[in-house]
Amino acid sequence: MRKYSKEEFAMNMTEYKDIVVYIETADKSPVKVGLEMLSPARKIAENTGGKVRAVLIGDGIRTAAQKAAESGADEVILIEDPQYESFHLDYFTNVMESVIKEEKPVAVLVGGTQDGKDLAPRLAARLKTGCVSDVMDLRTEDGKIVYTCPLYGGTVLQDVVMETSVPQIAVLRSGAFKKTEEAQKGTITEKKVPVTDEKVRLNIKDAVKEISEAVNLEEAEVIVSGGRGMGSKDNFALVKELADLLGGVVGATRPAIEDGWISRVHQVGQSGKIVAPKLYIACGISGATQHVSGIMNSDYIVAINKDEDAPIFEVANIGIVGNAVNVLPVMIEEIRKKKEAE
Repeated sequence: MRKYSKEEFAMNMTEYKDIVVYIETADKSPVKVGLEMLSPARKIAENTGGKVRAVLIGDGIRTAAQKAAESGADEVILIEDPQYESFHLDYFTNVMESVIKEEKPVAVLVGGTQDGKDLAPRLAARLKTGCVSDVMDLRTEDGKIVYTCPLYGGTVLQDVVMETSVPQIAVLRSGAFKKTEEAQKGTITEKKVPVTDEKVRLNIKDAVKEISEAVNLEEAEVIVSGGRGMGSKDNFALVKELADLLGGVVGATRPAIEDGWISRVHQVGQSGKIVAPKLYIACGISGATQHVSGIMNSDYIVAINKDEDAPIFEVANIGIVGNAVNVLPVMIEEIRKKKEAE
């Protein structure tokens, strides 16, 4: 891969047409953002005249590959090997580098997960190309791909164009795109891409996973989050009670975590997890920019805050003015009654 002048870049766009989408897997299933990326990838490929090629790396992930093939990929490149059972940055970087050099895509889309945010810049450095992060939208204009990214906590949107390098590496925000519906089923191609020991600089001897790390905020359809307005750890238990009742998961703001009410893996916001559930309930959360920027793609937001001027109400579909400690028990009781009546 190399840099081009603007004139050379325009001439070489005929060679680089395809879009490669790296689909991460968790528990042998494709992650939400992985399938979401196939939708914008298809839109761009239609304009470049290329194909959408999804790449899955792991072990025992054929079912995940079939799901990707049914979700908008023209071709799924399946790379299975026991050494790829768990994400390893050195292994996966070398595998993706090999695939990209062979496929010659115009763009490579990577999901904005913790692993994806590690992988994308490493690939860009390896391929000596550009990388844009936290993409919320993408489109083509005058034969170029335009990436829209938030700045200053989402208060400003910036359009980014990489005019002189291919492939372009882009990290897409989870929840920013909707999965393709009724997509034509693509093909699955199995490939072997071994990685030799001399290319691996880090060896993982053992991995310890806390029980709390099983929380998957990015995949959740319902999230109930609590902030400083909950007042105490005992009161914060109401947030979990409501989340359990709705079949959702618990989220939190930084103050609630720093006060020791819940572990950091539950943090939602710019420095935590970017989420896009069908329902987001904010309890005792004022609505600081850092938090709001992480929930903007939620389908429906309910906010509970005793301050009627709290910024959270500006983004909420429904606002309840009141102390969350008093409101939540009423909500829990009414939901229980409704469930019992069904």
